[in-house]
Amino acid sequence: MEYLEFILYGLIQGLTEFIPVSSTAHLKVISLFLGIDDPGPSLSAVIQLGSVLALLWYFRDDIFKLRSQYSKKIFDYLLHERLLRSILIATIPIIFLGGTVKLFVPNFFDKILRSNLSIALVSFIMAFFMYIAESSKKGSLNLKNHNYSDSLLIGFSQAFAIFPGVSRSGVTISTALISGWERADAAKFSFLLGMPAISLAAIVEFISSFKEFSLFNFFPLIVGLITTFLSSLFAIDFLLKYFSSNGLKLFIIYRVVFGVLILLNL
Repeated sequence: MEYLEFILYGLIQGLTEFIPVSSTAHLKVISLFLGIDDPGPSLSAVIQLGSVLALLWYFRDDIFKLRSQYSKKIFDYLLHERLLRSILIATIPIIFLGGTVKLFVPNFFDKILRSNLSIALVSFIMAFFMYIAESSKKGSLNLKNHNYSDSLLIGFSQAFAIFPGVSRSGVTISTALISGWERADAAKFSFLLGMPAISLAAIVEFISSFKEFSLFNFFPLIVGLITTFLSSLFAIDFLLKYFSSNGLKLFIIYRVVFGVLILLNL
């Protein structure tokens, strides 16, 4: 049963981390519906490392071939360096907000905002925000021509992902669309921005809850990480291909239905 639980945790985390429906909310709510333990923020954060590894693998050509690209084209070098700075700038808000909450109100989200009612309400709010983004005019901003202020705005929106139910990918992609980004690059920037954000969250939770991890068996945890990695790869590939052509409509409907189902089962 423990292996099955960790496989389930990995599937939920991997499939919902990059699709804009909130992995934290699904880990909590689906676990409750199925009668298994809520993995909690600590285990959830560690399993998220599988999603980070999936990002590194999926974008490995962009990451590991940079040196050869730099030597050939100075413009590509400058472009990528600029993108790295954008990601760094956009990561600052979530470090500041997340760090402040972790230091001064460590149990705030567990006790107040991790309830099913709160998650349902946040799901409705996100559906409305995503609807606004979907209805906005097609933009022309992309990875090549955006300003640092554009990336900082997306970074501020990412900071709200510390609230259970928001969805990091959902809020960053939606903010990018409202700001005038092209669909494909909005999704790609969201994914690249997720590497430091998800990694830092996992590291902080691991350090702050180190004693709790002695309660988890090693091999089921590894199975959960592998499941997260594989399902994350599928989710990244699916969203990049589906979103570019179809937008957020499907996910908006899903978030409304998800919120209604939670309210009906309170």
